[in-house]
Amino acid sequence: MSLVQPYSLFTDFDISLFKNGSHYNLFDKFGAHVIELDGVKGTYFSVWAPSAKAVSVIGDFNYWTGEGHQLQVRWDSSGIWEGFIPELGDGVLYKYKIESNNTGIVTEKADPYGRLCETPPKTASVIQEDSSYKWKDKVWMGYRKDKNGLDKPYSVYEVHLESWKRKEENKNLNFRELAVDLVAYVKDMNFTHVEFMPIMEYPYSPSWGYQLTGYFAPSSRFGTPDDLKYLIDQFHQNDIGVIIDWVPSHFPEDAHGLGLFDGSHLYEYPDPKKGYHPDWKSLIFNYSRNEVKAFLISNAIFWLQEFHVDGLRVDAVASMLYLDYSREEGGWEPNIYGGRENLEAKDFLIELNKEIYTRFDGVQTIAEESTAFPGVTKPVEFGGLGFGMKWMMGWMNDTLEYFSKDTFFRQYHQNDITFSLAYVFSEHFMLPLSHDEVVHGKKSLIYKMPGDDWQRFANLRTMLGLMYLHPGTKLLFMGGEFAQTAEWNFEQSLDWHLLEFEPHHKFKHFMKELNLLYKREPALYEKGFSEEGFEWISLDDNQNSVISFIRKGHDVQNDLIILCNFTPQVREDYTIGVHQNGNWEEIFNSDLGKYYGSDVKNDKKIKINTKKYHNKKYSLNVTLPPLSVLVLKQI
Repeated sequence: MSLVQPYSLFTDFDISLFKNGSHYNLFDKFGAHVIELDGVKGTYFSVWAPSAKAVSVIGDFNYWTGEGHQLQVRWDSSGIWEGFIPELGDGVLYKYKIESNNTGIVTEKADPYGRLCETPPKTASVIQEDSSYKWKDKVWMGYRKDKNGLDKPYSVYEVHLESWKRKEENKNLNFRELAVDLVAYVKDMNFTHVEFMPIMEYPYSPSWGYQLTGYFAPSSRFGTPDDLKYLIDQFHQNDIGVIIDWVPSHFPEDAHGLGLFDGSHLYEYPDPKKGYHPDWKSLIFNYSRNEVKAFLISNAIFWLQEFHVDGLRVDAVASMLYLDYSREEGGWEPNIYGGRENLEAKDFLIELNKEIYTRFDGVQTIAEESTAFPGVTKPVEFGGLGFGMKWMMGWMNDTLEYFSKDTFFRQYHQNDITFSLAYVFSEHFMLPLSHDEVVHGKKSLIYKMPGDDWQRFANLRTMLGLMYLHPGTKLLFMGGEFAQTAEWNFEQSLDWHLLEFEPHHKFKHFMKELNLLYKREPALYEKGFSEEGFEWISLDDNQNSVISFIRKGHDVQNDLIILCNFTPQVREDYTIGVHQNGNWEEIFNSDLGKYYGSDVKNDKKIKINTKKYHNKKYSLNVTLPPLSVLVLKQI
């Protein structure tokens, strides 16, 4: 006799929305929900398994056999199995045992909508009662729209939570410990935002979190869902926005995961030419299936709504958009028009952004998109994909290539460092120096730089200084802020001991003050995505490897002049054209002694003269320190 009682959280309207792919709060219906039925406390379970002949809930309570705990399929052809099991509650382990109708395959699956998982390598889902967490970030949520806008400073510290800092026995910090150490650190360094590499449950640490199995569950490596809410709450109370990496592009083949969920290709495309990713050995979501699209958009809504997340960095967008991504000829099928774009994925991304920006004030979606796909950050109503920002991979590649060159040869590659300004305003770009650039033999940022130790540090200060003064928002991976020397290793902590040494300690101070400059100067962010916010002074002084430009905000009194010297030669009496009258002063200099520089600097007041230069009405003469960025502002 079954111990499962008939019960449903679904209305007919819910089912209609689910079938047509427009139910975006599915987490309120699917999964395990602790409720009281006829005075008896228990758990309601529901799972989508349309190809199943039978579905049972298995766990310690029935010796993992499912005997007596078989769910009932709904009558409406939705493929949903559901039922209420009395006296099961918080903390109980469970899975779904699914017998396929067609193939006879029997799978044992974690709950796709589970809110908590066992700590890996264990794989069961865990029943969680509704959170009783009381948020204390009302002030932040009230003005988030202003703080998180595209005309505000946006400097992001990217963090891999397992390896940012480790404690005894090489164990990672949990969410509550990170709420003390990481929050204080990010605030002290003057970053405006933090970005977590994927924190949804993932079974395999070497995937860095990008092979997800628990889309609705924060990884139990770090604690409970309420612990994560506490961490985010602490960031918000300290005026710091939180972005999370989100992976709607692919998922692993792990036996307890989404692959072949009910014995059929339920979540993934059935054709491996479309449904299997050769690079990552993972499965690709079937964006043509309404229920799958609703699952993914519901998941995005879940993190923004339930965890007060301020932004989603959407992983591997290019792999979603192109049918031939990383595939050989003959390894992919064109779309109905004969093209290479995945039109279903494109429609999914449009709907995703439409729903997010309709529902939430002051959030951002950020695309990791490495091609020239048009209109990634163009509004949906004007034919774009609707993202808030897009990673500027071209800038990243050109900049790292330029700075890796010996300083003598840079004069022959001036275009490499100026080319990004030819297209920077075609999208809302974020300038990323992410984890991908400091792993797999690519070297750490400091060891990408040429020259002796002094020049390495000077080069890296110059490169990061240029990054912050270039139009666009900023992202820096952990360790880069103090010039970590080793490549990133996900199995161990950052090399915090380096801060005992003067070059690294002073470099960290440089990054702290560079972030402060960015936050303090409106010209660096008010028109960061507009041509009105940038003007070249000189981009073609390749003989000296110098560039100069103007950054502009709403008030001309806040305009900044930027000069970059990419060689170790000091250049005295260097003349540039100036667009407005008045005296100028040096407000930032990457070569200062307090940053481990040579301390070459200009007098407090830099007098202007009426000689025309660089097609400007006025000009001034400055001293350019070696391997430096210089920022001038009117007195």
